[in-house]
Amino acid sequence: MDHPRSKLPAILAVLFCIVLLAGVGFLLWKTLPEKQPKQVESLETDRVFASDQPAVEPDREDPYEGELPEGAQAAEQPDVPAPDETAPDAPETPASEEPSSAPESDAAKKAQTVLASMTQDEKLWQLFFVTPEALTNVNTATVAGETTKNALQTYPVGGIIYFAKNLETREQAAAMLANTQSYSKIPLFLGTDEEGGTVSRIGANEALGGTKVADMRSYGQSADPAKVYDAGQTLAANLTGLGFNMDFAPDCDVVTGADSVIGSRSFSSDPELCASLAGVIVKSLRASGVVSCLKHFPGYGSATVDDHNGTSIIEKSLEELQAADLVPFQSIISSEDSVPFVMVTHLSYPNVIGDDTPADLSSVIVTDLLREKLGFQNVIITDSHAMASITERYSAGEAAVKALAAGCDMILMPDDLQAAFDAVKSAVADGTLTQTRIDESVLRILTVKAEFGILQ
Repeated sequence: MDHPRSKLPAILAVLFCIVLLAGVGFLLWKTLPEKQPKQVESLETDRVFASDQPAVEPDREDPYEGELPEGAQAAEQPDVPAPDETAPDAPETPASEEPSSAPESDAAKKAQTVLASMTQDEKLWQLFFVTPEALTNVNTATVAGETTKNALQTYPVGGIIYFAKNLETREQAAAMLANTQSYSKIPLFLGTDEEGGTVSRIGANEALGGTKVADMRSYGQSADPAKVYDAGQTLAANLTGLGFNMDFAPDCDVVTGADSVIGSRSFSSDPELCASLAGVIVKSLRASGVVSCLKHFPGYGSATVDDHNGTSIIEKSLEELQAADLVPFQSIISSEDSVPFVMVTHLSYPNVIGDDTPADLSSVIVTDLLREKLGFQNVIITDSHAMASITERYSAGEAAVKALAAGCDMILMPDDLQAAFDAVKSAVADGTLTQTRIDESVLRILTVKAEFGILQ
């Protein structure tokens, strides 16, 4: 048997191992409880974020207004730049570029290009809107051949107006207008009076294949904009079917007297109704690519004398005109689809002008009232200068120069085309009319042509 002292090292070794294992176990026990709570805290935090997600949406500056897709909370990270930090990127789409994409700006640019290429005589001829007879010196023009071609080379006018006598059959009228347009270096306004009712060059002639439209008074009585729009579409179809691109309509006169010579051509004696329905005609014609012309500024509704036969004096004050006659013009001019043309009458308004000067020869009416006060920026044309209210008081040259000096852009049917042109040319040479003034008018004319696709 061994001596008891010989077993002491073994016993000590065992005790050391037990103590060592106990220490390790204690350390493990201390470590594990500390790790577990941290893992739980992390999981609970994730659940809180998930449950709070809908509450974050109202604070978003993102323009999206629907429900956020999965993971959209990332957009709320604090490192997203503030709105003012993105400001330098704004010039990528400058506001100044917007007008260039608008039809008006494109049209003006095209007009400027054409204007820059024109001779002085070409510019001056653009100011005249004439009958085919004035060009060709024939009694009644029903065809367009070499005579018309040669005439347009000599007199490259801005537009030609046709009447019932020029339009015999659909085939004849269409060929005449197509040929005439093809002969012109600068595309022409080809217009006529197609108002409906008593003033109808196409619809009243079955041989032209058009559709008759009732007088505007009947549409004013029904006061149905949809019917008026349809009437405008019919008028446009009558015109474009033959090759016309312009209608001297609608009539914007407000009838203010039982003896008014305008009669059923007017929609109503109610200024607001006239404004509304005439505006519908303008929109309807524009939708079909037809140039419209408001008439007869500043108002023919109280006239009792037809200015074809002599001078008519309107005693109304400016305040009285503003209360009724001017309402349709102002309304349509101010509209989003502004009218391309306004025709100024020959009537005299002494209480507005200060004398009996015809309205279209007065800067008070044309420039101060129509251009500046009402803000009309497109083409201003005179009524026919072949009417007695002009020819009895002025020569063709005097009337043309006075109209342009007053602010008109085009002269309709001068009594003597060559004399009117020569007078305007001389007026520019002697400074009565400035070159700037001429260029302004020609640019307006060309811009409207470009806007309506006439000037390609």
